[in-house]
Amino acid sequence: MSNNILSHIDSFINYLQARGRSENTLVNYSVDLKQFSEYLEKQGIGDIKDIDLEAVRIFLSNIIGIGISKTSAARKLSAVRGFLKWLTIRGFLSSNPAAPLKGPKLPSSLPRALSYEDTDRLLTEGPSLGKNYDRDRLILELMYGSGLRVSELVELNWEMIDLETRTLRIMGKGSKERIVPFSKKTLGLLEDWSLINNTTQKGPLFTSKKSNAERLTVRTVHRVVLRSATKIGLHGVSPHTLRHCFATHMLENGAPLRIIQELLGHESIATTQRYLTITVEEAKRSYMSAHPRANE
Repeated sequence: MSNNILSHIDSFINYLQARGRSENTLVNYSVDLKQFSEYLEKQGIGDIKDIDLEAVRIFLSNIIGIGISKTSAARKLSAVRGFLKWLTIRGFLSSNPAAPLKGPKLPSSLPRALSYEDTDRLLTEGPSLGKNYDRDRLILELMYGSGLRVSELVELNWEMIDLETRTLRIMGKGSKERIVPFSKKTLGLLEDWSLINNTTQKGPLFTSKKSNAERLTVRTVHRVVLRSATKIGLHGVSPHTLRHCFATHMLENGAPLRIIQELLGHESIATTQRYLTITVEEAKRSYMSAHPRANE
């Protein structure tokens, strides 16, 4: 079998796709590994067997040196490490040369959830009046009301929506299926969306304006959320912010962590706990109501 690096990268991406990795992950890994391949070519490395620890270390040092964020550098290292591990398992390498490398230390910070008031404003006042108003309202409501990942949202088909029971059948990470409820408000928006598009309620829920055969892209959803947030004066808001608000607001209102884990589609409850660090507002409320000297 050829040791051409690009052909192996293509095979690795196909493997990830078959394993059910999200479109966003596939795109990012493709870009990261193409950058790695271009670096190897400049170093005169054309055979995968010539990739060693030093080559990977210099690649990581170079990308950090050009000023990319630590988060992006960590993702690129993860892509390279995963690719080389895959080659090792399949016998193309005797060992994974990237295994000893540790990524850049990422800053830890409290995840940010919007207040109930800001969340409501985002959903109701954020979407701009116009031809995309109903679509944008539904996108925001689904992401906050059901805690969907952006990749799960764009993959929604009408056949995955049960209007009678108000539930979604979501295909999450690793092709794991889960059932997620949605609100009466979302039901009304879905019914309106069906009428507006004169749909037979088959195929993708959201399609591209350029072609009704193509799904709405992850990038477009990011733009919808950013545009809506900016309109009402909120900054640093992304689709993941709405997913985090879904989980945090449920926790604050007494939902068990185990149920939130199931609704989010987390394999480990430790992941859910990391998402649901208490909000600053909740900590202040508890302090003011419980500490004897809080008001002195």
